[in-house]
Amino acid sequence: MTDTPQALLLENEQLRRELGQARAELEDFTHSVSHDLRASLRHVNAYVHIIKEDLGEQTPVAVAAHLDTVSQAARQMGRQIDGLMELARLTRVELQLSTVDVAQLVDDTCTALAPALAARTIEWQIAPDLPALRCDAALLRQVLTHLLSNAVKFTAARAVAEIHVSWQSTDNGQCALTVADNGAGFNPQYTDKLFHAFQRLHGAREFEGLGMGLALTRKIVERHGGMVWAKGIPDAGCSVSVTLPMA
Repeated sequence: MTDTPQALLLENEQLRRELGQARAELEDFTHSVSHDLRASLRHVNAYVHIIKEDLGEQTPVAVAAHLDTVSQAARQMGRQIDGLMELARLTRVELQLSTVDVAQLVDDTCTALAPALAARTIEWQIAPDLPALRCDAALLRQVLTHLLSNAVKFTAARAVAEIHVSWQSTDNGQCALTVADNGAGFNPQYTDKLFHAFQRLHGAREFEGLGMGLALTRKIVERHGGMVWAKGIPDAGCSVSVTLPMA
């Protein structure tokens, strides 16, 4: 039996109310997580500082090392809270769609990374015909920053790092944008873990970071109706591709 226009309107109104309620609950949850967890971290850091002051120069070396570990763990948790807050923000932020010059954004991102790469030899190979996309420019800048920063980070051990930015049109008319490198790569058995929060395929001593960049990338791309995937081989580089609407 076909729904009447009135029934469809009522159903849509109900869905809007439920969506609004879900967003409000998410807002309350993220505020509580941020406020309450940060308050606990402030207490941890404050008491570490108090203990160090009370012990002064008499602090045993082993105790000082333990206190430093506690402080480092608290700072790490603070960064993780920041990452979760950013992930939650991306879920509810309103997209500001426009026609975006991808070539210019890639150039801007490479320029922003350059000061930290003065001692590195990097061969950038960027497609000369990158198309314009229909997306949120600020969020696409985040995606490019995450992907290019990762490529730079995971090629650190290479005498000459090779980073490629290419694209191709998909069957449904979207742009598949790919960033590839000749860096550390990864075991393809664990590909699915790459795009979840705090999932790392390399040890923290090898490569710093929270493991949030690709999770944030996935959220941004999905908000645009796109997909993201990665291919890699241990010690033989990797590529990460995202699909986004063409302008």
